[in-house]
Amino acid sequence: MKDKIMISRLANKKILLGLTGGIACYKVADLCRSLRKLGAEVQVVMTQSATQFITPVTMQALSGNPVYTDQWDTRFANNMPHIDLTRDVDAILIAPCSTNFMYKLAHGACDDLLSTLCIARPNHVPLMIAPAMNVEMWTNPATQRNLAQIKQDGLHIFGPAAGEQACGEVGMGRMLEPSDILAELEAAFQKKTLAGKQVLITAGPTFEPIDPVRGITNLSSGKMGYAIAQAAWEAGANVTLVSGPSALTTPYGVSRISVQTAQQMHDAVMAQLNFRRKDIFIAVAAVADWRIANTSDQKIKKTADSPTPQLVFTENPDILANVAARKDPPYCVGFAAESENLLEYAAAKRIKKNVPLLVGNIGHQTFGQDENELVLFDANGHQALPRADKLSLARLLVDEIGARV
Repeated sequence: MKDKIMISRLANKKILLGLTGGIACYKVADLCRSLRKLGAEVQVVMTQSATQFITPVTMQALSGNPVYTDQWDTRFANNMPHIDLTRDVDAILIAPCSTNFMYKLAHGACDDLLSTLCIARPNHVPLMIAPAMNVEMWTNPATQRNLAQIKQDGLHIFGPAAGEQACGEVGMGRMLEPSDILAELEAAFQKKTLAGKQVLITAGPTFEPIDPVRGITNLSSGKMGYAIAQAAWEAGANVTLVSGPSALTTPYGVSRISVQTAQQMHDAVMAQLNFRRKDIFIAVAAVADWRIANTSDQKIKKTADSPTPQLVFTENPDILANVAARKDPPYCVGFAAESENLLEYAAAKRIKKNVPLLVGNIGHQTFGQDENELVLFDANGHQALPRADKLSLARLLVDEIGARV
């Protein structure tokens, strides 16, 4: 069976990918390949320094288009590649962007094809850079002055990251990994409906111990909550994700707090609300309603004459209801995972929890799956979102939340 391909915001986008001199050029080969897999058309332009690290032949094979390096390229009838290459692109991405090229962008230098086309680009075409350099070069005051200038000029800065560098030193200046650059690039095409908002999200299952090796949990994978966290970050929010046990990778740009039990999740949520005001709280996690009151300190052994263990249950705190009942609550969005009668039960749950928006789905049809189907419940009734992959649904939901807040 073929994997289902998720529709990307980069599909059918034309990206001009510029390479400048740096060992991080080797990462850009994978970036170029990934862009094409997501449906983007890639046009590569390289500086002469970049060709010392990776060949134009390699980038042509990966992009499927001729690679340009010379501002006097005779393949253009009008001899104006700096004009022709920029007039129909959706974005220009410079990766890696060297210290020297940052200087050129800050000062409007036009001494090669890539720098000239950056200055000649139409105003509506976004220019994005992924810096890559030694830590001392990055922290140098001159570089920081150039960085401040290009930020003021409206360029998008992706990274850099901290870590081990090719020279053997450790610190800030590593180019972001290709997957992180793709996340930044996708987010750049998203409307910032939650710009500056503080968003707190719970996701995944909880695990309630019976003894040191056993416990009670559920089939939630966390995929929906993690997708909502990613979509909220893409929409410009500062996102904190409180997650139960999950093997999922934390979405790029999202801060994650890992917990196990419902009580731990409750305490983490309340601590976050007390630490800094949140504008939006989205309770996606499948939280256990009860926990074991008489947990055993040792593994419960089964023997021929041992009695059947008698488990005593006690109710867990209701995280969503407690947040909604605060004196100055954030905008609360709840989730209801039902097995039947979704319209009836979810509508009643929204009223019981006293939240303005509740999202309902059929739990056993979505847990662990890559797709979902959601129904939104508010004071005006309910609205169904069509079945789709969870990230696409998350983006639709975030748009709905953004319109409400």
